[in-house]
Amino acid sequence: MRENRVRGIWAEGKAALNGWLHIPSAWSAELIAHQGWDSITVDMQHGMMGMETAIQMLQAISSTDVLPMARVNWNTPGDIMKLLDAGAYGIICPMIETREECEAFVGACRFPPAGYRSHGPTRPRIIVGEDYADDANQQVITLAMIETVKGFENRDEIMSVAGLDGVFVGIGDLRLTMTGAAGFDAADPTVDELLNAILASARQHGIIAGLFAAGADHGIEMIRRGYQFVSIGTDTVILANASATLVNALRAGVN
Repeated sequence: MRENRVRGIWAEGKAALNGWLHIPSAWSAELIAHQGWDSITVDMQHGMMGMETAIQMLQAISSTDVLPMARVNWNTPGDIMKLLDAGAYGIICPMIETREECEAFVGACRFPPAGYRSHGPTRPRIIVGEDYADDANQQVITLAMIETVKGFENRDEIMSVAGLDGVFVGIGDLRLTMTGAAGFDAADPTVDELLNAILASARQHGIIAGLFAAGADHGIEMIRRGYQFVSIGTDTVILANASATLVNALRAGVN
């Protein structure tokens, strides 16, 4: 089975840099995959792609040595298993709030006896081999999102689930549920305290913590604190910001 490079990074005590895809395009996925990320996540929750396009994007990412991952739209076993059968090496599951929800999520990612994933690795059987199932439980990454008040309060129960590799903090939703204010500004001291508490709990349970950082400087700060899976921006935001920068520079130069 293809080595999971992100697990190797974590084993060295380092942080993996994760790209994030919202644009429904295999070409943009391939383009982003060539920019130096350690892993790239196809976002089925807030991205614009459907399942068929997502599978094509996973194929495009797999043309590089970047680890292909996916965030599912919800904690739905069928969708989780389908994305794994399409070649995702890791699944991020949103809005996990209880131990039971996390057990259902992790179980869908693991073949028996560790879980209840159905054995039908359609694409991995071709690109990895018939022995895919022998190593899949050890290679596939499971990240449960902590992004609500309830999820935060139940974080220790969630993190104690066997087979969970880590938690991923959705700062936007966590800030919204804690303060009632929308936005991705991580400077809020309340949010910052929660980030420290989540990291401390993850260390206690022997799993990694990741997050969607508010920007490059914030991402660097979080890595230095101990977060080991960091996403910054999305392909949509990167494209929009780069385009705006060019337009503004041109307008400023001719006005």
